[in-house]
Formats: sequence, C-alpha cells, structure tokens
Amino acid sequence: MTPYGGVQVQIAVSNRKIAGVQAVALPTGGHSGRISSIVAPMLRSETLAAQSASINVISGATYTSLGYAKSLQSALDAAGI
Repeated sequence: MTPYGGVQVQIAVSNRKIAGVQAVALPTGGHSGRISSIVAPMLRSETLAAQSASINVISGATYTSLGYAKSLQSALDAAGI
C-alpha cells in the first residue's frame, strides 16, 4: 500500500530472468490514476532493463515507484531470483 492506493506487480520468469512484468494494481482515480497510467510503462521498462527491483524512482510518482519496487522485490523473492 502507498498513501495513494495499492500497488501490485506480477512477473514472468524465463531462464531465471525477468521476461515480463505487469502492474496488476496501481493507484486509481483523479490525479493518482493519471500519474499511474503515465508511469506504468516507464516502470516496466526500468524493470526489464535492470532485471531487478533496483529501479529508478520516477519524479512526481515517488510513492508509486517505491511501492512498485517493493512489490517487484516480493515477486522476485517468491520466484527465487
């Protein structure tokens, strides 16, 4: 959870690498929803490039970025990566 809503990330793994990532929950409604729709593809690109949860925080979407990274790390831990 973030102050603006829940964040949940789902990953697809192939050969112990992140093959895909999808945000299944991001903050919605109003300004938070607009921000989420803008930053979701950016966070996805960051994840695929980094191949880890060590991604850059996107200015203006700090809480969403941090929530995304935390959920991503949880998914990586569950996958044993």
